[in-house]
Amino acid sequence: MRVIEIKGGSGPADALVVAERPLPVPGPGQVRIRVAAAGVNRPDLLQRNGGYPPPPGASDILGLEVAGEIDAVGDGAGHWSVGDRVCALLGGGGYAEYVVVDAGQVLPIPEGLDLVQAAALPETVFTVFANVFEAGALKAGETLLIHGATSGIGVTAIQMARAAGARVIATSRGADKAAAARDLGADVSLDATSGDLKQAILEAGGADVVLDMVGADYATLNQSVLKPGGRWVVIATLTGPLAEIDLMRLMLKRIVLTGSTLRSRAAAEKARLAAEVRSRVWPWIEAGQVSPRIEATFPLKDAAAAHHLLEGGRHVGKIVLTI
Repeated sequence: MRVIEIKGGSGPADALVVAERPLPVPGPGQVRIRVAAAGVNRPDLLQRNGGYPPPPGASDILGLEVAGEIDAVGDGAGHWSVGDRVCALLGGGGYAEYVVVDAGQVLPIPEGLDLVQAAALPETVFTVFANVFEAGALKAGETLLIHGATSGIGVTAIQMARAAGARVIATSRGADKAAAARDLGADVSLDATSGDLKQAILEAGGADVVLDMVGADYATLNQSVLKPGGRWVVIATLTGPLAEIDLMRLMLKRIVLTGSTLRSRAAAEKARLAAEVRSRVWPWIEAGQVSPRIEATFPLKDAAAAHHLLEGGRHVGKIVLTI
């Protein structure tokens, strides 16, 4: 099968090359998917640059989510059958014509979506559900503040929060992106490059939950705008991992600071999340309340161009490889 391998180099054009690998064989409890489309995510950029190695036992091939058709089933793989159209969360291996994955991490394609749209779901939906709704405990009537609101995760978080009955304050860089976040359903959408961001968030009422993909540069801001009892959930550190925390402010406001990664979680935990997502989020998707926004698609051989677009930060929503 054709795959994309990392061969070194300073940029995507140098590092990503088409190669041949043996066809993977599903083991007990696994299925093999003939991949039609694979989502491109920021952790792929980190892995390409040597900063995010795959967890033990995962493929070294990039790619954390795919959609396609099951073409082989291992023993004990549950109710899945050859020919089922599915999407799946992966520990790696998505930039390939075939991938093997634990059956518990596989979900049916939501009604009304094609395979390209479905490939844009697993990484973002699982991430938002685990961090906003489980760790952040967002409830109907509360306010979610999203930094990086036009990223793939941000676009999904806006829609999922609104579907759950929450209010959304979105921040993004530039007037065009602020307008895009507003169009996606944000109640308040702020251009982070214009005006006093802290004051604007406070004037909008502050936040019960912050979904933070920025990291160090927004640490003081987040502590200032969270309401008493607020939850600050960190899932990326684009401006650095080391931040100054005012512990007295955390104590006085009873702020909960937490964070997580998804890729390193055990298969059983990912299967639990898959079941929750299918039960709670898939109905929102099938009702049209949550839908993936696709910025661009590229054929597998042009994975380097997809990485270049993602690194440039001009996109709104997801970038997908087609196979």
